[in-house]
Amino acid sequence: MTASDEPPSGLVLNTPGGARFLFDPGALCLELLVTGGPGAYARYEVLHRPEDLAAWLPQSRLRQPADRIAVSVEQLASARALRDALWRLAEARVRGEAGAAADYTALNRAAAHPPLVPQIGPDGTAAAPLPADGDQLVSTVARDAIALLTGPYADRIRACGADNCQLLFVDTSRPGRRRWCSMERCGNRHKVRALRARRDHPDEHPDEHSDQHPGGREAG
Repeated sequence: MTASDEPPSGLVLNTPGGARFLFDPGALCLELLVTGGPGAYARYEVLHRPEDLAAWLPQSRLRQPADRIAVSVEQLASARALRDALWRLAEARVRGEAGAAADYTALNRAAAHPPLVPQIGPDGTAAAPLPADGDQLVSTVARDAIALLTGPYADRIRACGADNCQLLFVDTSRPGRRRWCSMERCGNRHKVRALRARRDHPDEHPDEHSDQHPGGREAG
């Protein structure tokens, strides 16, 4: 498989209206957040059974078969606890805050288990990891979160700029001006609204398009 043949990073998500779009949060740990979360995010919960966590694996950027992971009920609970802590820590970073000590403790506890063991195939490409359990998967996600929160992009964790979107991402673009969870969804809806506003009130939006990227694409 060549680089051009590689599937795009990110998750395919569904809107309430049934539309599908690609969302790349930029980090494995942030991909886990789309499975639900604490408080108001509980209504999006999809990790109801152990097999639900295994089913998330091939959808994530790990791109590994679900049958390589055996997940127990206790390990599912650990994954959900880690996810909820990550929500709080990531949202704290968005606000420029440090986050709660208890959530860092939960993150470190999850990372203490051995992670998934990577494998390489005879053709030199990544192969499915050795059969593993849910603790190893949770540890891999936790270690990714620690690398993100202590790395150069820690201050680039952001919330989508749309008022009605709660998705979080890390902006790894060179200019650091990413605003939307997906240009395919929220970015495009913003462009449509801006176009309508310019059309309906042209005198209120002079030269608004002058700083757009050539070709009408927003930078980042």
